[in-house]
Amino acid sequence: MYKIAVLGPYDSIYGFATLGLDIFPIQDAKSGAQVFRQVAGGDYAVIYITESLAEEFADEIEKYKGQLLPSIILIPGISQNTGKGVENVKKCVEQAVGSDIIFGEK
Repeated sequence: MYKIAVLGPYDSIYGFATLGLDIFPIQDAKSGAQVFRQVAGGDYAVIYITESLAEEFADEIEKYKGQLLPSIILIPGISQNTGKGVENVKKCVEQAVGSDIIFGEK
């Protein structure tokens, strides 16, 4: 059975544990990339990762973009947000429904 993981600074992700998701608190980019590789190679179908952490090892994440699993989803953290998480979700919705549901069709 597949699982869901959440990676990022502890303050940004600890609440996900109450939902039953596996959390992986990350302190720095080097250890974050290592944990990400372990999680991505495991039984996780979905990996949520904070925007700021994802920027630290974007090239590592890029390797998984063409694969079906795991699905990597950027989420905003408590601080240092870039807006990429919201933009990514918006892009996925546009692909799924054929139009931008927030701002109408383009």
